[in-house]
Amino acid sequence: MTEKISIVLVDDHSIVRRGLISFLGAFDDLEVIGDAASGEEMLQNLERWLPDVAIMDLHMPGGMDGIEAIRQIRALAPQTRIVVLTSYANDARVVAALRAGAIGYVRKEANPEVLVEAIRAAARGQSLLDPEIARVILGELAQAEKHSSRLTQRELEVLHQLALGHTNQEIAQALVVSDETVKRHVGNILTKLQLAHRTQAVIYALKSGLISLDDIDLPTQQ
Repeated sequence: MTEKISIVLVDDHSIVRRGLISFLGAFDDLEVIGDAASGEEMLQNLERWLPDVAIMDLHMPGGMDGIEAIRQIRALAPQTRIVVLTSYANDARVVAALRAGAIGYVRKEANPEVLVEAIRAAARGQSLLDPEIARVILGELAQAEKHSSRLTQRELEVLHQLALGHTNQEIAQALVVSDETVKRHVGNILTKLQLAHRTQAVIYALKSGLISLDDIDLPTQQ
């Protein structure tokens, strides 16, 4: 039996948390191990929970919003992947969440199965974005396109593999190089393109035409 994906829910509405616990409990590969009503409560229990995936709302009461909570969770527990589940879909909020370290972004209006796909993708270290969200942030990262000419041919190959959701080890095997070489290329790519993390690299690759929406892990429309 495969190990279940451990999940923590962070949302100030108890009815939302209860509904998600019931819904996600129906899937054999998912397990909700905790829930919190605020970013502060999540951080207080983070060391005890250390979930594979955290489902995070952005607007919550208290002195810490979802963006800051994401940033602190990623700093303290980089192995925990964060999927945003919120009603907010404006450019500033989306980009801020991704820059803070979220790997997935799903609107509460989306089909519930989209969230399940986002959780599974996040557990694999892959980015899944609600199609509406992907459209919103393409324009925001377009400015990075002017820097693409600085990439070497090998860096472009690594970027393509990276955008497809492959791990450093998988990229190393595909390109027949060492893991350390791939790690160095990834660092150079993020620096040259002025990107903060891998999720932004996916969006950059979409914008620049290195990959298409069909190549990455996007939810199927129902």
